[in-house]
Amino acid sequence: MEITLDPEKQKLAKQYSRIRRRLWLADNLFSAVYVLAWLFFGWAVSLRNFLLSITVNDWLLVALFVAVFGGVYFVINLPLGYYSGFILPHRFDQSNQTLKDWVIDQLKGLAIGAPLGLILLELFYLALRVTGDLWWLWVAGGLLVFSVLMSNLAPILIMPLFNKYVPLGDEHKELADRLMKLAERANTKVRGVFKFDMSKRTKSANAALTGIGSTRRIILGDTLINEFSTDEIETVLAHELGHQVHRDIPLLIAFGTLSTTIGFYLASLGMNWAVNTFGFSGVSDPAAFPALGLILGIYGFLTSPLDNAISRWRENMADDYALQSTGKNEAFASAFTRLANQNLGEIDPEKWVVFMFYSHPPLGERIEKAKNWK
Repeated sequence: MEITLDPEKQKLAKQYSRIRRRLWLADNLFSAVYVLAWLFFGWAVSLRNFLLSITVNDWLLVALFVAVFGGVYFVINLPLGYYSGFILPHRFDQSNQTLKDWVIDQLKGLAIGAPLGLILLELFYLALRVTGDLWWLWVAGGLLVFSVLMSNLAPILIMPLFNKYVPLGDEHKELADRLMKLAERANTKVRGVFKFDMSKRTKSANAALTGIGSTRRIILGDTLINEFSTDEIETVLAHELGHQVHRDIPLLIAFGTLSTTIGFYLASLGMNWAVNTFGFSGVSDPAAFPALGLILGIYGFLTSPLDNAISRWRENMADDYALQSTGKNEAFASAFTRLANQNLGEIDPEKWVVFMFYSHPPLGERIEKAKNWK
């Protein structure tokens, strides 16, 4: 049976995408105003001076400053996060999550993210204190090591805290065998094929290849297994394997490291200006943290179209690999048509939207490519 696009769901997809973009804009404007207020009203310097009356320990000073600065932001921004993360997906029938489970997820994320973030920030400020004007180079190198480490450890240490991962059983043995053979043809070693309980949060479907080296594994959302045919799942996974074949992971890590290094170098120049403008004691002054966040935020905003363009280029190549390696262009087209219907994916977004926000080619382009593939 041919799968066709649902016109009503495309209308909803356009509304959903439009609202999410507006929320993204509101969130970023709020963040910018929040940071600017701390700088121009002198709150950052006042807080640092107050904390100095409590402790002169550099490590504790950083921890306390970031706890207050970040904690106030978290509380004030919570209503927007609640609306965008819970209310809106339910409004568009994209979420299965209860309020209790959403709150638990937020607390888990905070319990994991806060300690990790604090460790990174403490190491960052250590680099600011001891490496002089070359701090930006040391920080970029440290983030590279951290990114590789997290890519390796996240599938076994962090992801299982949010979802339950189980090997595909006898019920899906044919699918597991087919995907493992697909991985072998792509010269990609994986630990196995796992199913995870995606349906406890969302009605969307997805698959991925996670981990690096010994932790690499194929993961399939139960929503994908329940709603998609075996051929369709094979083409979706073949796309993920295309990234391995084209060595996209090391390429994107290398590009990301270069972009990050440039960003921190520019931030080092901007921080010298901020120190003179706002009366900080130096770049390692915790009171300068909001200025650093503002500079890096502006850099990320300006470079995101380039990041997205490179990502779309590699995603396009992965689509080509999926079509070539499976020879199942009809299954590929129907799989992405299902994704458009199930995930409320907009098939024909405006060009400026693709330029600014899309890390993947629009679904409409991918479906048409598959239908016309020879």
